[in-house]
Amino acid sequence: MLPVAAPDTFQLAVQLHQAGRLTEAQSLYRQVLAGQPNHPGALHYSGVIALQTGHPDAAAEWISRSLAIDPANPAAHSNLGEAFRALGHWDDAVACQHRALQHQPDYLQAHYNLGFTLVQSGRPDAAVASYRQAIALKPDFIQAHNNLGNALRLAGRPQEAVSAFRRALEIQPNEVELLNNLGNALKDAGSLDEALAAYHQAIWIKPNFAQAWFNLGVALDQSGRTGDAVPAYQQAVIYQSDHPQSHRNLGVALAALHRLPEAIVAFRRALELRPDDPEVRNELGNALLELGRADEAVAEYQRALELKADYAEAHNNLGNALRVLGHRQQAVASYARALELAPHMAMAHYNLGCVLRDEGKLEEAIASYRRALAIDPGHVAAHNNLGNAYQDQGRLDEAIAAFHDALKIDPAYAPAFNNLGSVYKDQGQLDEALAAYRRSLQLGPFDARVQSNLIYTLHYHPGDIAPLLAQEQAKWNRQFGVPLKPPTHPWPNDRDPDRRLRIGYVSPDFRDHVAGRYLAPLFRCHDHDNFEVICYSGVIKPDEVTASLRAHADRWQNATPLSDESLAELIRQDGIDILVDLSQHMSGNRLPVFARQPAPIQVSLAGYPESTGLDAISYRFSGRWLESEDRSSEFGVRSSRDSARPISDLPSPISDRQVFLLDTFWCYDPCGIDLAVNELPAETGSGVTFGSLNNFCKVNETVLALWARVLGAVPDSRLVLLSPFGSHRQRVLALFERNGIASNRIEFLEMRPRREYLALYHRLDIVLDPFPYGGHTTSLDALWMGVPIVTLAGRRAVSRAGLSQLSNLGLRELVAKSEDEYVSIAAGLARDLPRLAELRRTLRPRMEASPLMDAPAFARNIEMAYRTLWRQWCAPAES
Repeated sequence: MLPVAAPDTFQLAVQLHQAGRLTEAQSLYRQVLAGQPNHPGALHYSGVIALQTGHPDAAAEWISRSLAIDPANPAAHSNLGEAFRALGHWDDAVACQHRALQHQPDYLQAHYNLGFTLVQSGRPDAAVASYRQAIALKPDFIQAHNNLGNALRLAGRPQEAVSAFRRALEIQPNEVELLNNLGNALKDAGSLDEALAAYHQAIWIKPNFAQAWFNLGVALDQSGRTGDAVPAYQQAVIYQSDHPQSHRNLGVALAALHRLPEAIVAFRRALELRPDDPEVRNELGNALLELGRADEAVAEYQRALELKADYAEAHNNLGNALRVLGHRQQAVASYARALELAPHMAMAHYNLGCVLRDEGKLEEAIASYRRALAIDPGHVAAHNNLGNAYQDQGRLDEAIAAFHDALKIDPAYAPAFNNLGSVYKDQGQLDEALAAYRRSLQLGPFDARVQSNLIYTLHYHPGDIAPLLAQEQAKWNRQFGVPLKPPTHPWPNDRDPDRRLRIGYVSPDFRDHVAGRYLAPLFRCHDHDNFEVICYSGVIKPDEVTASLRAHADRWQNATPLSDESLAELIRQDGIDILVDLSQHMSGNRLPVFARQPAPIQVSLAGYPESTGLDAISYRFSGRWLESEDRSSEFGVRSSRDSARPISDLPSPISDRQVFLLDTFWCYDPCGIDLAVNELPAETGSGVTFGSLNNFCKVNETVLALWARVLGAVPDSRLVLLSPFGSHRQRVLALFERNGIASNRIEFLEMRPRREYLALYHRLDIVLDPFPYGGHTTSLDALWMGVPIVTLAGRRAVSRAGLSQLSNLGLRELVAKSEDEYVSIAAGLARDLPRLAELRRTLRPRMEASPLMDAPAFARNIEMAYRTLWRQWCAPAES
């Protein structure tokens, strides 16, 4: 028979228990139970110790045995409820607290425990009543006041929560936890300034209070003070370095401030602490993508989706990264998956529209933009890109309407003004275009692309734009060129003057585009023994011309996903000797790359024969006859038949230090389109058909008035113009009618694929060249198809393309020096059908025998210029 423990043994155990000496207390409870196995007190308190030491399952067993002996013990019921709460058995836990209160309705601890359990089980509204009961029993119960406030916050009753925390602070002023919680409630109530004051008071009392620093950062973020939030989050991670949410919020704030490298560090630290957080993976992917590291972004999005397969936002963002990498079909699939999971995600519809536009699927893109707008009519970017898609289709009036819709929502939305400028330019409304670009620059951060658009558009303007052009180029250079210039030039390139040179070509237009076709003869005839050709391509949608150019390159690098900084670093690592800009200020240029001077020699070629105004590009190529009279004799400059000769120190507002003259700035290649020259249309007796198939931005009112004079001088003649749809057509017809030309003599045609476009020349007898920006490649197309051009030579290089091309063909008689002479030449040629017929038959052979199609000579001249530049650069080392 077991000995019965003395009553004082149990009392001693309770005293030790109350003193926190749990091991000794438990030992004595066991002694009691050894003698009295059904001792309810020892069973109960053994369970309490088990609960206190982290064994709630054992606690439930001990206390249940106690209650089987003494079912009326309210404390045991309440403590059993705490054991069930620790086990997550919410319903059992609540039932136990209710049983405790049945036995003792004024049992303070049971009311408090019930409130705690109800909050944890997701029933904060019910918990409020329990905490209020506890406070009624003990008005200075500080924990109950605090937890009441927390329950009211969770129940969405922040004003009442504020009152609860303020009452707690009356009982215990300057308690930092209460101040922190008060700040949270004030933040929820929208009283951000008061919330900030509460957090600051808590931090003043306890400077290392990490949670208050974190909450301060959240409140600063919500009040729009992200810059101030960053140091708050930084303090939070100093005082609690293992808090992943602080690192995450720090990363989000840094990313919002475009401090992306720092944001990436913060996100990676958060993931070290919580590797399986898909949201942080997604946010890290966003930062990497914005920094131009699309490959790494894809990996993070994929990891996020491994962790959370139905994460619609990550599917959408993965699509964005794949689109940047040029994997458009995979991007479409990612957007489609995002929309399966979240059909009303306007951003995914919008992004799908963007990739479909990249693919040239304009109707589908427009449908996606419209779906995005049906879900979110205030989606400014969707209105804006809907306008871009309309512009791509030549639906200019609809494009303008879409841009204005964007501006109705956000009158300060700079991209819409930029795009309006582009449409106005396409309509030939150059003053309106320039005003829109300037408005965009006023509203947004000074944008290199918009400033480039303004500079490029100025070249088309018929006014005296030289001083303004120089001013705007200097502004671009001052804003984007000078700040990006490296402090030193650590080019490790081998200064051997005769070694094989690495030539880097940078362009978004290695495709069926005037620039791509320009390069075809050069690439085909490059001397690869002496020149290594490396292309940095920004082509979004490669085509047959892309494939042909790539076949003639030694290395091809997709530059589309690379930021300007990353591309410049890659070029530097590749050891490029001469870096060639093929775009100047045209769309898609990478001038900020050149501003970083990644290569020792940087030149401009192709694009258009003018300067960029960028100090970092010291040389450019031009053509014989292109430079104005103050740089040459009457129409031209000295020949460069045997070499590309530099003209040094030319008087000009541009920054180029040297201009290299070629016999021709262009070398023509039909790029595989075999289309025969037809008979002269005028010989059918239907009258002479004049035409201009140039981009309509070259057609200004001065040009139209001169063309009206030509039509007036040639009765029964007609004029064919290539122009997108839009109200500007009516403006043109009205101008002709004011000048006495009936509208039925004017015909508008739309843009079309290249072969169909070339076939349009079968309808034309004479091409009228616009000015001041004349036809360049378009004029060569006309000449190849047997159609002569009549041109007016100006002083600017872009105004002298016709002079250059016709001089190379021995047809200087078609070059006018004045508007009157232009009319006389055009009218005289129209009256001389035998001459027109002869030109129709002989222009193509003339071109084939001229420098305009002498690809080997064209390539050799450019390569000799490269070698000359290289030897100049090597000269200091040689001396």
